[in-house]
Amino acid sequence: MRFAILSRGDGWHVQDLLRAAREQGHTADALDFRRLNSLDSLKGYDVVIVRTMPAGSLEQIVFRMDLLHAAEANGIRVINSPRALETCVDKYLTNVRLEAAGLPVPRTIVCQLADDAMAAFETLGRDVVVKPLFGSEGRGMVRITDPEIAWRTFHTLVNTLSVIYIQEFIHHPGWDVRAFVSSGRVIAAMKRSHATDWRTNVAQGGTAVKYNINTQQTALALSAAQATGTIVAGVDLIADRDGQWLVVEVNAVPGWRTLATVCGLDIASAIASGENSAQVHPS
Repeated sequence: MRFAILSRGDGWHVQDLLRAAREQGHTADALDFRRLNSLDSLKGYDVVIVRTMPAGSLEQIVFRMDLLHAAEANGIRVINSPRALETCVDKYLTNVRLEAAGLPVPRTIVCQLADDAMAAFETLGRDVVVKPLFGSEGRGMVRITDPEIAWRTFHTLVNTLSVIYIQEFIHHPGWDVRAFVSSGRVIAAMKRSHATDWRTNVAQGGTAVKYNINTQQTALALSAAQATGTIVAGVDLIADRDGQWLVVEVNAVPGWRTLATVCGLDIASAIASGENSAQVHPS
C-alpha cells in the first residue's frame, strides 16, 4: 500500500510512521498539509494518515478538510476520517456524541454570555474547569472556585468572542488513564499523574507509567472511539470520588511517544499494520 502522512513537517511522529510503514513493505511519504492544492495531491495513495493540522485561517482549515472529504469520497482511506476529526477537535461536539452514546461524562454547560456562565458556575457547584473549545495538551484550561475570578474570566472570554465551555471539576485521585485505541482494540494504556498540578498531561509536566487497563475501562474507551467515529484515538478516563469512571476527552490525533516508551510497544507499527480497514462512524 501507499501511505501519505499529512502534517506540517517531519517531526518525531511522522518519522515513526514512515519507519513503521516502510518496515512493513509499504511506500510512505510525508506531505505538508499547507502544500496540498487539489485532490490530485492525494491521488495514488491508498491510505492518508492525518498526523497534525497546521494552524491557519478559517478558509485554509476548511479547504484542508474539504480535501480530506474528497479523498474519502474517492475511495482513499483517511485515518481518522474528516468527520471524526471535526468531531474531536470540537470539545462540545465530542461531548454531544459521548452523551448521545450514553457514556458518563463530567457535567458540562456551554455559554455565550457572561451572565449565563455565572449561573452555570453556581449550578456546577462553584468548582469548575473552563476549557478552550479547541485545544489540546491541557493548554488554556483553568480551574475556578472564586466568583470574582469567574466573573472576570467569563467577561474576558465574551469580549474576545469566545465560547465559554465549563465543566464541573472532578475530584480525582491525582491521576487519570490514557487509553490508546487502534482499529477497535485498546493496544496500550498509561497512568498519568502530576505532583503539583491537577492537570495530568505529560505536556504540562505530568509523569506516566504503564497501566493495566481493566474490562470496564476498556469498554468505555472503545465505546468513546465508536461514538466519535475514530479508528485511532487517545481516550482520557478519570475516576470521581465515588470511583465512577468518566470519559473526559477523545483525541483524534493522539501522540504516542511517551506511551510507546512506558509500555515498550511499537505503536506506529500497529497503526500502519493494515488493521485499520473497518471504518467506525458515530451513531
